[in-house]
Amino acid sequence: MTERRAIFSGSTFEDQIGYARAVVDGDRVYVSGTTGYDYTTMTISDDVVEQTEQCLRNVEAALAEAGCTLADVVRVRYLLPDRADFEPCWPTLRRRFGDIRPAATMLVCGLADPRMKIEIEVDARRRS
Repeated sequence: MTERRAIFSGSTFEDQIGYARAVVDGDRVYVSGTTGYDYTTMTISDDVVEQTEQCLRNVEAALAEAGCTLADVVRVRYLLPDRADFEPCWPTLRRRFGDIRPAATMLVCGLADPRMKIEIEVDARRRS
């Protein structure tokens, strides 16, 4: 039987809604939609680029607990309430994913909190 385990970030939403930050299922890692909320300071920036950086730090923390890095990401989804906010994020995304080149999708949609300007979800594959 393959390993299946949940990874938690400490976000209150995980308990309130009933989900995990990430799920490891065998060699696959599924990271839930992750926002730019800084759990160490319990704050969120007003700047979409700063939120993007924090999203990626939060994603990296979940991946690290699963035994992965951003280099293991095979799929990424970007969710933004305002499509005009996406282009300012491109340099950050290119710096972090430019050599990895995962499959990617950007969706315009509402997020759970009006302060949230971007949410990032990734799927990764652990290497043996």
